[in-house]
Amino acid sequence: MKVSDFNYNLPKELIAQVPIKNRDESRLMILDRKNKTIEDKIFKDIIDYLEPGDCLVRNNTKVIPARLYGIKEETGAHIEFLLLNRIDGDIWEVMVRPGRRLMPGTKVIFGEGVLEQKENQKILLRAEILEKLENGNRKVKFEYDGIFNEILDQIGLMPLPPYIHEKLKEKDRYQTVYAKYEGSAAAPTAGLHFTNELLEKIQAKGVEIANVTLHVGIGTFRPVKVENVEEHDMHSEHFYIKQEDADKINKAKREGHRVIAVGTTSCRVLESIADENGMVEATERDTSIFIYPGYKFKCIDALITNFHLPESTLIMLVSALAGKDFIMKAYNEAVEKKYRFFSFGDAMFIVNGDCQWGRRFLTT
Repeated sequence: MKVSDFNYNLPKELIAQVPIKNRDESRLMILDRKNKTIEDKIFKDIIDYLEPGDCLVRNNTKVIPARLYGIKEETGAHIEFLLLNRIDGDIWEVMVRPGRRLMPGTKVIFGEGVLEQKENQKILLRAEILEKLENGNRKVKFEYDGIFNEILDQIGLMPLPPYIHEKLKEKDRYQTVYAKYEGSAAAPTAGLHFTNELLEKIQAKGVEIANVTLHVGIGTFRPVKVENVEEHDMHSEHFYIKQEDADKINKAKREGHRVIAVGTTSCRVLESIADENGMVEATERDTSIFIYPGYKFKCIDALITNFHLPESTLIMLVSALAGKDFIMKAYNEAVEKKYRFFSFGDAMFIVNGDCQWGRRFLTT
């Protein structure tokens, strides 16, 4: 299977640069994978496609303002940090730019006015480079007075994907309304379409809502550089799921209702921990699961997701669920109809037309 099989032509003007004014008024493409039909809706219409007893599983990770701009303490040279992973306490793995001269022992300072001038600036954060890692990133230790996350909120910027060039005016628009546990370098963007009001209506309809927490890493934007899909080395991400949420998912499975993943991150968690009967258990660990056509899904029955980059692991995942030819047809149709793509773009709901309350048909 070739990576080029998952390519499609996307005009740059269809890459959404800013979020839509009202979250739940983005467009929604309904893909019926059994009957191979496509419908065009508005996201708030998704409630019409949910049934009592369904279990909607969402990722409640919270994006931290992980992009920091600072200067080398000795020279005043401008430095950019992107926080990737908290290793232990105040020790982090960070991506740095430019990194050529950031050797162990180098100190970088961050503070108010740091981009304008060094004189009279207030230093809020200091980092020392401890180690250069094999992947080119750095292990650093931070020093500060106060609470680290509060300092990040004050001086950090949201780490928007590389294809977004507009400045984000409101930080919370790159967060889901149910974001709770800090740790992500990127948002689980399928959840950006939900509002609190829509979620209340969904629950009132009898749909159960469960949570998982997967901290999205910058690896989610890493391109696939091999020619053959099977040779790709998938990145790893940390996740956990609580017992109460596992119980909700298992109840839906036992009673023959659907488990619907909100986003590919929720899907990856569920498929990483499900047994052959689709049952899950509370756990905390890393996953590097790589889902592409040929994969047999064990837990999820339907998926809410955004439109993904050409030749990415995410378009491979949705192709595994809906079928590659059908997905590529849908993507090309979305381009023709000028859907908005990627993180701030429109959404897709992949369902099975015969999967109704009390009946489960899951074939790939």
